[in-house]
Amino acid sequence: MLSELHIQNFAIIQDLTLQFEPGFVVFTGETGAGKSIILDALSAVLGERVDATVIRKGSDRAFVEATFNLSHEMQALVNPLLDAEGLLEESDQLVLSREIRAEGRSIARINGRSVAASLQSEIGAYLVDLHGQSEHLSLLKVKHHRELLDRFAHQETLTEAYSAQFKQWSKVATALKDAKNLSNNAQDRIDMLKYQVQEIQAAKIVPDEEEALRNERARLANAETLHQLSAHAISALDEGEGEAVPVTDLLGETSHDLNELARIDASLAPLAERVEQVLSSTAEIAYELRGYLESIEFNPRRLDQIEERLNTLAQLRRKYGGTLESVIDYLNSATAELSKVDNIEDQISELEAEKAHIELKLAEFAQKMSQERHSASLVLGESIDGALRQLNMQAAGFQTQIRQIDDPEGLLIEGRPVAFDAHGVDQVEFYIETNPGEGFKPLVKVASGGETSRLMLALKHTLAEADQIPTLVFDEIDQGVGGRVGSIVGQLLWSLGRRHQVLCVTHLPQLAAFGDQHFHVSKQQEAGRTFTQVDSLQDETRLNELAAMIGPISPGTLQSATELIHSVQAFTSKIGN
Repeated sequence: MLSELHIQNFAIIQDLTLQFEPGFVVFTGETGAGKSIILDALSAVLGERVDATVIRKGSDRAFVEATFNLSHEMQALVNPLLDAEGLLEESDQLVLSREIRAEGRSIARINGRSVAASLQSEIGAYLVDLHGQSEHLSLLKVKHHRELLDRFAHQETLTEAYSAQFKQWSKVATALKDAKNLSNNAQDRIDMLKYQVQEIQAAKIVPDEEEALRNERARLANAETLHQLSAHAISALDEGEGEAVPVTDLLGETSHDLNELARIDASLAPLAERVEQVLSSTAEIAYELRGYLESIEFNPRRLDQIEERLNTLAQLRRKYGGTLESVIDYLNSATAELSKVDNIEDQISELEAEKAHIELKLAEFAQKMSQERHSASLVLGESIDGALRQLNMQAAGFQTQIRQIDDPEGLLIEGRPVAFDAHGVDQVEFYIETNPGEGFKPLVKVASGGETSRLMLALKHTLAEADQIPTLVFDEIDQGVGGRVGSIVGQLLWSLGRRHQVLCVTHLPQLAAFGDQHFHVSKQQEAGRTFTQVDSLQDETRLNELAAMIGPISPGTLQSATELIHSVQAFTSKIGN
């Protein structure tokens, strides 16, 4: 539900913060005081279109922020959308804000982070149903009618059973389509797969062999240089060249001298040991170098073989994924697909049989769902017709039209193949007749106005238990309504407020008296500027407002207001008990 609304520099509202409670909330006040402006600001923060003309004169921007407390059910609906955008927070509160700048730019935010206005609108549609903005009225969206009727019919168990079967059907149907596509191109595909498998298998790939081949290629390509350098190093270490004395001989002489010194001066013994170690290491290096020198081969044929092998591996990498590991993975998948293609016709037969079996179950569930929808639609129509008569719309009527569309690929319902989807075989739409003889017309075609507001109230009241939107807003629902009917409207709105938070702008005291929370909106002037002021009314201030709505405040209007309050208390007490 909406818990707080903060508005700054929006039309004639300078700075306003409203704290809301659950139940039925009413706004009263003179025409032009700013009641509808408050709802316009709420509409803006719900993602509706807004332009710079709403900015208060002398300001460079307008700002609206709405805080909502989310029930567990509402979190289940909204949180996946927030999570997908990285906006989810560990809180049962959600904050929407809208900043409208003078240059025409509008910034939408959710939980303090900028988002597209379309996302804000999508989230807002779950939170508030604001009558007066047809784009934001859920009952004027045909796609919601089937869902509302199903919840009104309380057939959750049946719809869940159908949904589970439909998911399985979708999975099998997709597998069957893939299998048939594979079958249609089977021979070409088989030939291609066999060629690819043979090509990869013939290469006999060994993981990491490329690195070893590159190292061997480097040695073969530089064999002469390696031989020359190795021979020179061995000569310098252990053989000498010309008059040059080899390193090992020099180290041997040095070791002999240090050992002789150590016999005389024991402190030189460590130095003698270190020289012996160097001599030993040098001799080992010379020995290993001789072995390396002997291993160097001049083999142009082997070099050509390595180049050819590396080219083969490079071609395979280019064709099958970029690495030898991906080539091996492709070989495994191609081998598995070949095995699958070999028995594709058997698979198709099995999938067709499974699909047909599931469709029989779907048809059974869908037919039961359709029967329950037809039964529920009659009860729904009677309930809404009764509510319309209460609201002085005796000539109006309501009906739910449920139809099915022929489809040769559909479910067989009573010998007739009909289209189906995740929700069954029925197309559900609400229809209204506002005047006798005019015929029933789609609810989405009904014009807006006070009559439509009452129509929406009748629908909302009847569908209240099925409707999940927590906050419902009605702007001047009492248009064209007299005092007696106004009292009935108040009763319906108050009753609706037991399951939802209901906000209503009204001029009727008979309706306002039912409010659980009452705000009075007035227009004030200060320093030559006009601004909207909102006061929360209780006890005496509320009694005076109700009396002023009846007529000039006098003992008579105060008495009438008192009687209104007592009658409301009697009604709410009776309903509460």
